Amino acid sequence: MNLCFILSVFFFLMSFFFFWVSLGCINLIYFIEFNILSINSCSIVMTMYFDWMTFMFLSVVFFISFSVICYSNYYMMDDLNINRFILMVFLFVFSMILLVISPNLISILLGWDGLGLISYCLVIYYQNIKSFNSGLLTILMNRVGDVALLLSIAWLMNYGGWNYIFFLNFMYSNFNSSMILFFIMLACFTKSAQIPFSSWLPAAMAAPTPVSSLVHSSTLVTAGVYLLIRFKNLFFVNSSFIFWGVLCSVLTMFMSGLNANFETDLKKIIALSTLSQLGFMMSVMFLGGFNLAFFHLLTHALFKALLFMCAGVIIHNFNNLQDIRLMGCVGKYSPFMGVCFMFANFSLCGFPFMVGFYSKDLILEMMLFINNYNILLMVLIFFSTLLTICYTFRLIMFVILNNYNSLSLNFLNDKSWGINLSLVGLMIMIIFGGSMISWIIIPTSSLIFLSVYLKILPLVMICLGSFMGYTLFFLKFSSKFKKMMFLKNVFSLMWFLPVVSSSVVKVSVQLSSSFNKMDQNWVEFSVSNKIVDLIKFKGCKIDTMFFNFNKLINLFVVLMFFWIFFII
Repeated sequence: MNLCFILSVFFFLMSFFFFWVSLGCINLIYFIEFNILSINSCSIVMTMYFDWMTFMFLSVVFFISFSVICYSNYYMMDDLNINRFILMVFLFVFSMILLVISPNLISILLGWDGLGLISYCLVIYYQNIKSFNSGLLTILMNRVGDVALLLSIAWLMNYGGWNYIFFLNFMYSNFNSSMILFFIMLACFTKSAQIPFSSWLPAAMAAPTPVSSLVHSSTLVTAGVYLLIRFKNLFFVNSSFIFWGVLCSVLTMFMSGLNANFETDLKKIIALSTLSQLGFMMSVMFLGGFNLAFFHLLTHALFKALLFMCAGVIIHNFNNLQDIRLMGCVGKYSPFMGVCFMFANFSLCGFPFMVGFYSKDLILEMMLFINNYNILLMVLIFFSTLLTICYTFRLIMFVILNNYNSLSLNFLNDKSWGINLSLVGLMIMIIFGGSMISWIIIPTSSLIFLSVYLKILPLVMICLGSFMGYTLFFLKFSSKFKKMMFLKNVFSLMWFLPVVSSSVVKVSVQLSSSFNKMDQNWVEFSVSNKIVDLIKFKGCKIDTMFFNFNKLINLFVVLMFFWIFFII
């Protein structure tokens, strides 16, 4: 646990050093190879790739992992299997590290599959019917991306190796590079839950809250964004995919922001906010701002981890209630938790001088400054940002500032010092981390010349979004609004994506069982399956037969004993 914090500080200093050296003529990169096994002319080599981006992302991953593990020791202290849980969290972080440092698609596949498998184990951790259904949807949806990554590995053989980092500058606009980019985009879209693969992300909320804090901040869902940033050179020569990438990411951002304003489950609202921010990063990346997308990836990881940790404590204090309509007075009875929750939400909104402000405000101003995009695209991006501020202030009104609406017996307090100490580090980074990261990634100030109206547009959006959230909070008391609650059932279904995804999963499972029968040969189908059916349906008779057989053996042993005794 302490090692995670030490490694986080070390990697942060290394990223600072590598970036400042790279500002000169030399782009400082370390490429390390370990020869694992050599047989004649064949060798199995483990490769690692280190530059300033790798060190920066590893620093954030280790820092959030340190906070989550400290948080889990107190949050799940009553769990009988807490050691198994901590071990799975370590394996989860190790899979993400393997993905981050790998310039080779084979080793990336190991980390990629490790993230998928361990996330499935963590989603079904509580072992109830809801978690099993969510885990099945999660792993089968991510399996599409695993197959796409395997196909990209097959197409990369046309270049003579799997170290994609060497071939990015030589992949010209041809059929091979187009197919590799298509499969990489498909894999990243499933892992980052973009439309039409968005349904698994809110379903994964069945996992324990520390897992959600880790997954939604710096590990599972950010793997797709990080991998696309590594393949950024392919977008310059294969621009035909940019339109579809921007369309899917902007629609994901708009859909998740719209649904979050009509959702009442606390964890699902935060999960939909993650989906919205992932769509925001993807849209910025497809529009050419790869470094800006990486900047927002780091800042989003910090405040989203704190947001989920605060949500977990609030759910525990309300006796495992997750409906925000039954909450309230958190700011009064748990002032420290209320302050942490407010600051994390302010960062999500892009409130000035919070960690999210430095990346989100810069991205919006750069979009207004370049000003060569489709007007409909710009309207959707800014309106989705407005919806983000709206549901954030609606959440603050329900949880922090609302009257107490639950049972008269409550457990709201700030006495768990272990949990509070695990939140302090993230709280400090939310206040000061944005400026520190921006000074490293953007060492020289960017002069963005805009008119007064465009310059204050992000601030106007914050004010307008907060007013809309305040209005939505008070509309719940209106009788006319209650008659229109059928809109909630339409908007909170994520445009019916969960229904479609569940149907596809059901049909695929049925087809796989049918194909399994077709794939079996006549010996396996006629002999092995008949034996299984005999054991399954004739189990009682077989048990009775074995019981009688055991009695005969015991009788034979007794008779032999008496026979030997009388002979002696």
